[in-house]
Amino acid sequence: MRWDGLNAEDSAGALFGTSAVTTRTFDTPGFRGITFHEVRARSILNRVPGTSRMRFEWTVNPYRGCSHACVYCFARKTHSYLDLDTGHGFDSQIVVKVNAPELLRRELAAPRWQGDHVAMGTNVDCYQRAEGRYRLMPGIITALRDRANPFSILTKGSLILRDLELVRQAASVTDVSIALSIGFLDGELWRSVEPGTPSPETRLAVCRTLSDNGIPTGVLMAPVLPFLSDSPGQLRAAVRAIAAAGATSVTPLVLHLRPGAREWYTAWLQRHHPHLVRRYEALYAGGSYAPKWYQRQVTRQVHEFAAEFGCGPARLGAARGLAAAGEAPPAGPGEASEAARTPAAPTARSAAEPPAGAPGPGAPENTQLTLM
Repeated sequence: MRWDGLNAEDSAGALFGTSAVTTRTFDTPGFRGITFHEVRARSILNRVPGTSRMRFEWTVNPYRGCSHACVYCFARKTHSYLDLDTGHGFDSQIVVKVNAPELLRRELAAPRWQGDHVAMGTNVDCYQRAEGRYRLMPGIITALRDRANPFSILTKGSLILRDLELVRQAASVTDVSIALSIGFLDGELWRSVEPGTPSPETRLAVCRTLSDNGIPTGVLMAPVLPFLSDSPGQLRAAVRAIAAAGATSVTPLVLHLRPGAREWYTAWLQRHHPHLVRRYEALYAGGSYAPKWYQRQVTRQVHEFAAEFGCGPARLGAARGLAAAGEAPPAGPGEASEAARTPAAPTARSAAEPPAGAPGPGAPENTQLTLM
């Protein structure tokens, strides 16, 4: 395991050395099969690379790897930097930066720190299962609160409610933004594609609780899965539920398949939906992202449903780790016929060109928000 090479988040050098690693396993039902690598990090405020088009410059990631085990997770590739497997290894080999709170407090107090916005949950979820044992986020939020430093959290986890009072305290002194990731409502699809996460219904309840406690909460409708969760009926039902949960905004993000995630997701497709493999190959023939015409189509529908239910799209530039889809480097009321509801199987040509009626080359580019 290449512990001395953990410098993907810090170009100045390795984040910790081999002697700083303690490996643990816990024989409890919630952690069975998971290995935790406890490390003492050398830095915790990570500058976003200059080539990125993120709308923030700094992140804090107390964990690497994620027991949510989402088959599409774009962060899977980062495990290869540690010589760890990007499949099951990403789901079960979790790096825990046990000194994250104390290190953050020290770095926030440094004279060179200018109080910039800090984004969390943009790589792996800071409220994944491990947080229940290691309790790093209370110290992290407290450090940010005590410096009145603005921050945002994006999560699929319900554990954020444990820290509700701390979030409220921080929001009283600085700009705090919370977003839940809820891509679809289908229970069977959720159990298959996001097996380690709280259910969509639980996440909607978290959104309602946060909103009821004065914490404005948006929803990143992510990911919208082509041919699986993208019909107008499915999108409308999801937006309706999100609006009913008190979300201040809903922002769609079509699935993107970077190296590492692409192979793992394709293997899942072959097991569970083999009839869709060729359609995905055609739709993503141009790279990691679905064609812009398809992204615009989904975005337009979601925004129409959001307007119907009084839940607007997120503002461009909102402090939640979002950026315009066209800038990526790592997000009608009635039922139509099945043919109209499901996008036609794309050919190599149709994956690169818009269907009839889709926006042409001169249409605005920034039609969808996406995680970087």
